[in-house]
Amino acid sequence: MVEKIKNVVVFVRNIPNARTFYREQLGLEPGGETEYMMEFLPGQGTTLGISLAMHEAAQKLVGRHTGVTLSVKELEELCQRLTAQGVRFTEPLEKTPWGKMAVVADPDGNELALVEM
Repeated sequence: MVEKIKNVVVFVRNIPNARTFYREQLGLEPGGETEYMMEFLPGQGTTLGISLAMHEAAQKLVGRHTGVTLSVKELEELCQRLTAQGVRFTEPLEKTPWGKMAVVADPDGNELALVEM
């Protein structure tokens, strides 16, 4: 019987560039890491895995909207900092009745939604 989601994986072509983006620019808490994969947000239930796309099927998943949404505090400040660092936004910060949202792309073009409720 399935109990929960352990992790969600985003495939990339360049681990060092991904490390800079996810760890330093987004500021995600790091977990385990090998030369082929990194894990973020340990101890929070579901983790975010970043994995080198080594197989043809995985390579086809690089550079798309991932469907991953990250909950963020102080989203406006984060967006300002990411913009200053040259991070590409595919959807700019928008204020809605339910909160704020922006969509960023990692160095391989994988898109992630950032939301503040």
